[in-house]
Amino acid sequence: MKNVLVFVLFAVAGFSCQPQKEQPVKLEPITIGDITRSEICRASLDGLSKGDIDSFVGSMADNAVYVFNNGDSLVGKEAITNYWLDRRENLIDKLTFSSDVWLVINVNEAPSSRVMTGPWVMGWFLAKATYKTGKSMQQWIHTDYHLNDEGKIDRVIQYLDRQSINQAQQSE
Repeated sequence: MKNVLVFVLFAVAGFSCQPQKEQPVKLEPITIGDITRSEICRASLDGLSKGDIDSFVGSMADNAVYVFNNGDSLVGKEAITNYWLDRRENLIDKLTFSSDVWLVINVNEAPSSRVMTGPWVMGWFLAKATYKTGKSMQQWIHTDYHLNDEGKIDRVIQYLDRQSINQAQQSE
């Protein structure tokens, strides 16, 4: 009986010392991301505010897409550059962004094929623009940025009121 008990104890001890198989960690579909990623987007906005378009697009991927909530879009870093160069040189005298709030999320599991996985930076800020017409515009803008594996912005989705911009651009 004593030998059986010793055998059972060694068997249990040997079994408990076996390496446990690691269970795969399942990430939540969406998690809070690293807030330092917002610095990339903030620096890009600072470049646009200063009229430094090279700085504005410097953190963008060559294949970046810039989408406005009204359905217009710019495809490629060159198209984005040309669009904003024209606006800053010919339409906008001064542009500032303030009262900004940033949130970074990681989309680990996309709910549909239309949603890109990876880090998304969401920014809310007050935009103030003075146009060459002498008119001004002020509005809250929400912008979503997606960052690719290299940490470059490859998608920008901007939600704004186009009507207030159009009115400020028109001369009387």
